[in-house]
Amino acid sequence: MDVHLAIRTRRSVRSYKPVPVPEESLKKILEAARLAPSAKNIQPWKFVVVRDPGRKKQLADAAQGQKFVGEAPVVIAAVALDPERVLKCGVPSYAVDLAIAVDHITLAAVEEGLGTCWVGAFSQDDVRRILKIPEQYKVVALLPLGFPADRPTEKSRKDLDEIVCYETFHE
Repeated sequence: MDVHLAIRTRRSVRSYKPVPVPEESLKKILEAARLAPSAKNIQPWKFVVVRDPGRKKQLADAAQGQKFVGEAPVVIAAVALDPERVLKCGVPSYAVDLAIAVDHITLAAVEEGLGTCWVGAFSQDDVRRILKIPEQYKVVALLPLGFPADRPTEKSRKDLDEIVCYETFHE
């Protein structure tokens, strides 16, 4: 699939078919995350793959009761291993590094005919407890993954002239 087509067709999926994710597809998606660039190529992350129905239900509860999290065949938790590291520009490194890796996951999922949704509404402490993640690490996102049960509608986006400035910033 052309990357531009994947970008145009990717949607946040919140309804999944009760069909297992093929192991080969999951490996391709995780490989896409592994290949993502990171500051100084440190790759300061772990991806926790969750398939156990009871654990997925607990994650859904920790995600403010968003049932679709627990109904997806797979949930991937993206974990920052060095959440205190800050880039020279003042931005936390994990926020950039994992945003790139998670976006690779979402686009690779499209290539595999799968859907996902970047979930950020969850209790950090609860997810750490459920997945046995040490306190010094930070869960950045939960990514339910599976075959979409429906086709989410296309969302409107701002025109380029509303979001792009040339040479200097202006509002």
